Amino acid sequence: MLDRLQSLADRYEKLSELLCDPDVANDTKKLRDYSKEQSDLQPAFEAYTEYKTVIEELEAAKNMQAEKLDDEMREMVKMEIDDLTKREQELEETIRVLLLPKDPNDDKNVIVEIRGAAGGDEAALFAADLYRMYTRFADSQGWRVELMDVNESDLGGFKEVIFMINGRGAYSKMKYESGAHRVQRIPSTESGGRIHTSTSTVGVMPEAEEVDIEILDKDIRVDTFCSSGAGGQSVNTTKSAVRVTHIPTGIVATCQDGKSQNSNKEKALQVLRARISDMKRQEEEAKYAGERKSKVGTGDRSERIRTYNFPQSRVTDHRIGLTLHKLDQVMNGDIEEIISALNLAEQAELMDKGE
Repeated sequence: MLDRLQSLADRYEKLSELLCDPDVANDTKKLRDYSKEQSDLQPAFEAYTEYKTVIEELEAAKNMQAEKLDDEMREMVKMEIDDLTKREQELEETIRVLLLPKDPNDDKNVIVEIRGAAGGDEAALFAADLYRMYTRFADSQGWRVELMDVNESDLGGFKEVIFMINGRGAYSKMKYESGAHRVQRIPSTESGGRIHTSTSTVGVMPEAEEVDIEILDKDIRVDTFCSSGAGGQSVNTTKSAVRVTHIPTGIVATCQDGKSQNSNKEKALQVLRARISDMKRQEEEAKYAGERKSKVGTGDRSERIRTYNFPQSRVTDHRIGLTLHKLDQVMNGDIEEIISALNLAEQAELMDKGE
């Protein structure tokens, strides 16, 4: 571990030199790439620097303890050794986590797709609740939400809603949300007061850059149509809505939120790139599913990951057995506790596997 840390520290210091090089300063791509690499290495570099200092101070304190000291000084040295030993253990734990393999998509923006699944109108209403939950969570993180496409139900829910979350580290937190979300509550349409169970599915995909997924003009078909609202009613009479079909894969992306056809086409292409990238990632992961499957989740939308029980104000994440009795706060976007627990569970898995 120490050899690996030293090589990281050497690279960090080398990057500091490179960033002061005028040739690099004049090269936008190199400047961006080196700055990002150094920023990624900084937490491990700082932890390792402090770790070396603690080790030196601990060795000095132990040497002092071996000398002839009066009782008061001996007690002070012992307290210092205890504090330094505790800090050494804390830093070792921190460093082990920092050295775990990092998902290369963690810093990316995300495209989120929420669909009402089993439960008809109630599932669509819950899909709208989930959208509101995620937008409020994004606000709390300082992220920006951009609506890309929405298909409303007659009662004001969402049969489908697609939106982008722009912000550093968005994927690192939102990736745990992919899967089937189950709600148990009395629907507003239920006159008998019976509790119904419905589900909505969430798909979270890292944004794919044009350099990651190249889409050739000859491989797509672009159709335009008038955007529509709830129940299929026409919202405008101009053909601003865009549907893009990727012919080789058959993947389709639609956007009708913007007023401009060009804007909608660009958003549809963003969704299309993300879906193609996600398809390739899932195909790759399927090859190693047996040995690589994580209890935290694989991003499979059919996998039931969480239950929201309104009568008991209870939220349960089935992957890690976490239950919280604060449903109102969760639905208002306070999901940090759930995401942190899932992140810790994933880190523990990686450590157990020795990765």
